[in-house]
Amino acid sequence: MTSFAPDSIVLNRKLPLWYQVSQSLRASILGRRPQDPLRLPTEEQLAGHYGVSVLTMRQALKELEDEGLIFRHRRRGTFIEPHVQRGAPVRLLGSVDAIVAQQSGMTTRMLDHGKGPVPAELAEYFPDPGEVGTYHRLRSDEKTGEPTNHARNYVRPELAARIDPADLARWPMTKVLRDVVGADISRITDTVEARLAEPETARLLEVPLLSPILHYTGITYDSGGRVLDVAVINYRGDRFSFTVTLDAT
Repeated sequence: MTSFAPDSIVLNRKLPLWYQVSQSLRASILGRRPQDPLRLPTEEQLAGHYGVSVLTMRQALKELEDEGLIFRHRRRGTFIEPHVQRGAPVRLLGSVDAIVAQQSGMTTRMLDHGKGPVPAELAEYFPDPGEVGTYHRLRSDEKTGEPTNHARNYVRPELAARIDPADLARWPMTKVLRDVVGADISRITDTVEARLAEPETARLLEVPLLSPILHYTGITYDSGGRVLDVAVINYRGDRFSFTVTLDAT
């Protein structure tokens, strides 16, 4: 029986390995295509794929099992839950793969894309290019079709020129930049604040005007400190939550 093929990652030795593996596998599962197999490789095969011990892999799988993303069948193996609930909170410990996982797992529709001048409010992030690539997407719950968030990305033009918009229907921008375009992503700074829905957001998210939303801004930097992408996302306040875990060590 063919097994599901998860994506690969480069592990950061400063963060718990089981956590990084679980978030990478989580993103792969939430981003899977309908025709992809539901059966996962064995623990030993997954451990070899990620370059970790079987014990570490077992801990990562337990995390996903507790979340309800996978289930185990005695003597048959481990399988992806086909009707998994996609809106579960994500624990953020500083891993780029956690950001990818947080953004994955919803139906995505491209509203528009192109290029244009740098918005005045983002001028500090893009001091050198005269224009940026722009992408506006609406994400919806796969089961109900209910809109959950709409996202605008502003990307450096030399990177935008290498992005296939079709990839953004399957994967979040962070994954496309890192794994498809090959961008040098060093860190992402997230800001989340409470706001009231203005007319466009209320219309797209199908909520009353001035209802509460979560306004997210994510700034993606390369190793030289240059901004590669600015993501501005408005989430329905009744459909999304962030859970942040701070490691004291």
